[in-house]
Parts: sequence; structure tokens; C-alpha cells
Amino acid sequence: MSVMYLLFSMLVCVSNAQNMERYIAAVYEHAVIHPDHTMTPVTKKEALDLMNRNMDVLEKAIKAAAEQGAHLIVTPEDGIYGWKFTRETISPYLEDIPNPEVNWIPCDDPERFGKAPVQQRLSCMAKHNSIYIVANIGDRKMCNISEVGCPADGQYNYNTAVVYDSDGKLIARYHKQHLFLGEIQFNAPNEAEVVTFETPFGRFGIFICFDILFYNPAVALVVDHNVDTIIFPTAWMNVLPHLSAIEFHSAWAMGMGVNLLSANTHNTTQRMTGSGIFSPEKIGPYYYNMDTEDGYLLISELYAHPRNSSTYNPIKWNQYASRIGKHPTGTDVFIGKVFFDEYTFTVLNEPQGNYSICQNDLCCHLSYKKEEEKEKSNEVYVLGAFDGLHVVEGEYHLQVCTLLKCGSTDLKSCGESVDLASTKFQSFSLSGNFSTDFVFPEVLLSKVHLAPNMFQVLVDGRLISQPNISSQPLLSITLFGRLYEKDPAGRQ
Repeated sequence: MSVMYLLFSMLVCVSNAQNMERYIAAVYEHAVIHPDHTMTPVTKKEALDLMNRNMDVLEKAIKAAAEQGAHLIVTPEDGIYGWKFTRETISPYLEDIPNPEVNWIPCDDPERFGKAPVQQRLSCMAKHNSIYIVANIGDRKMCNISEVGCPADGQYNYNTAVVYDSDGKLIARYHKQHLFLGEIQFNAPNEAEVVTFETPFGRFGIFICFDILFYNPAVALVVDHNVDTIIFPTAWMNVLPHLSAIEFHSAWAMGMGVNLLSANTHNTTQRMTGSGIFSPEKIGPYYYNMDTEDGYLLISELYAHPRNSSTYNPIKWNQYASRIGKHPTGTDVFIGKVFFDEYTFTVLNEPQGNYSICQNDLCCHLSYKKEEEKEKSNEVYVLGAFDGLHVVEGEYHLQVCTLLKCGSTDLKSCGESVDLASTKFQSFSLSGNFSTDFVFPEVLLSKVHLAPNMFQVLVDGRLISQPNISSQPLLSITLFGRLYEKDPAGRQ
């Protein structure tokens, strides 16, 4: 065999490796082991012992994913030490995480930037299993308290996502921008960080939990930096009817046209569950379980470049709704609350029909037909519209069209958290004259299940049922729109 032939073969192999059309992704929903006393400071050794207990669990999941051919695995936000801390009690859990430009493999040179046992172990997990690993840890950056902005304890603490490649090299570091209520132990960066990294299977971007509701960095990664896949560690508390984890995260992937690898922490007392491997063209495998305290590993194959897929088409969200006339509004119109927002609702009194409802600049249109019921149900469904600023647990402007099940026959229950239903819809079509291009389509079934293969979004902005598909009891159908340009400036 000639030397030229060998060189040619090697070049072909390298080229193929760098241009993978599909890859295998994994996410692990982890039931985090928390410290016994999070309000009392512990030693560094005690902190490391706790973190190693969590990393023992994560390592088993990482090995299992690698053995099944996964190229990358995502683990959750707060997955190594939990979330119940003060600035003082979080300190022994933090490490100094350098900028990835330093070209560092912690597994090979663990004390190059001081003691970093957590980073060393994560790096070794990646290297020894030949898999990309995404983990969430705490980054400490010291500062002079005389400097403007430096915290009184002389250090910035960041909620941080790190990525190690299959050689164990640190290739990405992201500091969470939008801290949620209660994250008093952390600081937010002065400006949102836009973090991307290249792999043989596409370009990746990364952000954490609450970041997903804002333009920077979440939407900016897709619009301005052309990522193919979003890495999303989260500790997400489910809020029905529109913001359960699997519901909103799968809708975000579909609305943005990218893959989203969502790894949630698992803690049923905090309503935390719901992880998934989501893509624009399909709802991939997901996990939602409020009946167990066990973790769970998900693995699935994905297109490396989903926007190049023949199934992906950009949606013109207001096209259909803007060209049709209004349907009747209905007789029972009232104001009800969904997660503290005042929606305008109309009751769906008939087994089938066409309805419209408007609020401010938004008009929502619904056509539907319920399945015939063997036994008469007292379940009440409404069509609702909201166009305004949400101000509880964050401030962000919404435009939402939704069909949802009320909690009871009392109309005051419409908009409450409901997870069971018995009514099936034979067909539906929901649309709205949205003032934004950023709309996320949700369909949620009874017992908080997603509806793969049961609906589609047409290029004219209609969310419709798939024909000839057996229906399931329905909780809600929603087009969840975000008007980022109307958000208060401080949130951006």
C-alpha cells in the first residue's frame, strides 16, 4: 500500500469526522444530593465530599451514555452541590475556572491554576470515556473591594456551565446572566456572555435555566451566531399551564429551529422534573416523573445541522391570522389569571366551532371539534389572549394565544395549574396576529405528556392537529409569543 494512498485515506477519515451529519446526544436528569446544613459553613473537604457523592452518580450516567455511543452528555444546573446557599456557605464549593483559551486539560495538569479537584474529575470523566461533558459548577473570581462593583466579600461568584471535549480539554465556560429569585449566592456578569463552541457535529451554544426567557444570550445565539444545538442545564420548577419544563423547552426548540438538550434537576418537592432531547422537526425522548426520586438518562440521535433539514421551514407567525376575518367572540367573555397575568377568555360552549378573542394588539383565532363523549363531561375549556408585560418572577413582554382546560366548572379556576383531563379534540387550528417572529408552539396532554406526531405548525402560522391521528385528553394548546423589544431595558 502506497504512502500517498494512506495519506489520502487519513484525510478522508478526518474530513468525515469533522462533518458528521448526525450525532448521538444524552441528557441526565439528576436527583441531586444536597448538603445537610446549607445555612452553616462547611470545610472545603466536607464540600468536596458532598460534590464527589453527586459526581459518583453522574459518572455512572456518563459511562452508560458513552457505552451507548453518545458523543455528548448534558448534566443539570446545580447538579453537583444543589442550590440552597448563602454567599458564605457556597464559598467552599467554588473553584477558579479559567478562560478556555488557556488550552487546558485538567485531567493531565490538575493544579496549573491552583487546586481544582472538581474540574480535574470532570475532565477525566470526559477523557476516559471519550465523550463531551457539560456540567454546572461555581466559579470564583477575586476582586478588590475598593473597585466599583466588587462585592463586600471580595469575590464574584458565578453560576457556571463548563464543557470538556472528548480529550478532557476545557472548551467552554459560561456564566449565567439571568439569576432567578433566591440565587443570592451568585453574581450576574455585567453583560450577557455569548458562548459558542465548535464540534465535529455542529456548532453549539450554551445558557442556563432562566436565561431561556430572554433575548440575550438565548435568542442571540441562534439569530446572531447561527448555532445548531443549544446546551441547556436547568433547575426548572414546573408552572402549568404554559411553563412546564418539557412543554416550554420542546416548544422553544421548535420555534427557534434548533436542537435543545435540556437536563433538569429532579426534586419533586420543588416541582422539578422534565428533561428532553428536542429538535425542530420532532419531539424527541423526554422524561417527566413526579412519582419517583430517581434520576434518568435519555439518549437520542439528532441532525447535526437541523436548519439544513428538508423538514425545517421558517414560520410566518401572523400570516394566516392577519388575512382572515374574526370568528364570533362567544357569549361568555371574562378576565381570568394565568400565572398572575390577566387574560381575556371566552368559553367554548359547543362541541365544535370557530372562536376569536382579542386583547390589546393581539387577536387569537380557534377552530376545533371535540370527539363525541361516551359519558358527559363537565370539563370547561376556554380560548384566551394575553398581550402585555409579565411582572412576577421576572419581567418580560408576552403575546399568548391559548386553549386551556379550567380547573373546575367555576370560571375563576380558568388559568389554574391543571394536570388531568378527559376531553379529546378530534381537530383544532390555533393562530394569532402576532407582532413578533418569536413564537413557541405548545401542545400538552393529560398527566403532563407531550404530543409527538399529533400536531404540526404550518408556514402561515397555524398550529393544527394532524389528520387521522388518534387524539388524547388535552390540557392546553398554546402559541407563546415573546416581544423582546418591549422588555424593560434592565432585563436585557
